[in-house]
Amino acid sequence: MSDEISKTHSVIADNLAAIHDKIAAAEAAYKTQTGLDRPVTLVAVSKRQPDDRIDAALGAGQRVFGENRVQEAQGRWVPRRDRHADLTLHLIGPLQTNKTADAVALFDVIEVVDRPKLAKALGDEMIRQNRQLDCYIQVNTGKEAQKSGIPPEDADDFIAYCRDEAGLNITGLMCIPPNDEEAAMHFALLQTIAKRNHLSILSMGMSDDFEEAVAFGATAVRIGSAIFGARDS
Repeated sequence: MSDEISKTHSVIADNLAAIHDKIAAAEAAYKTQTGLDRPVTLVAVSKRQPDDRIDAALGAGQRVFGENRVQEAQGRWVPRRDRHADLTLHLIGPLQTNKTADAVALFDVIEVVDRPKLAKALGDEMIRQNRQLDCYIQVNTGKEAQKSGIPPEDADDFIAYCRDEAGLNITGLMCIPPNDEEAAMHFALLQTIAKRNHLSILSMGMSDDFEEAVAFGATAVRIGSAIFGARDS
């Protein structure tokens, strides 16, 4: 192993250890405040990261990864599945309906269910492949036109549709708060919708705000730059 690769492995291992320590402290604070024990999954956001950084994270024991694009993820993870049977892959970027077959075949969790057409396509594809994935509803808590996600006021009806008509195994919710607003109110809103619909998984919080997300009941945090550094363009 070259000195440069060795340094990359060391930095990423240290970053992961530091993040796990912060998550553990936030989990403990949440338990003290609420009396609830809610373990948090670290989803390492690997989109557009070079192979040496991905392999460094794998070498440090990270096994849960999030990807934005199906085709990019196929090239990265299909060969690594042979070496790491315990991988769990989350799709965290917008999904086109014509990519549902590839997405169902590759991923273990779909975090971005946000419209009836996609929900139906996913449900049909899971039947065809005999593969039932956990699915999260993406809620556009800030109602931002440029972002995917169901509006908060439509979330209850959409969750019911996904469960009852599309046949999806809806286990959680996901959100991406607006950059120019306090994240806390968006985390609180997602938590409220989850409680109404008896959902236990909340995917919320990224590199800059994951500790705050855990304080609002996050069970999965999606962290990229704090692990890997800046993405390659």
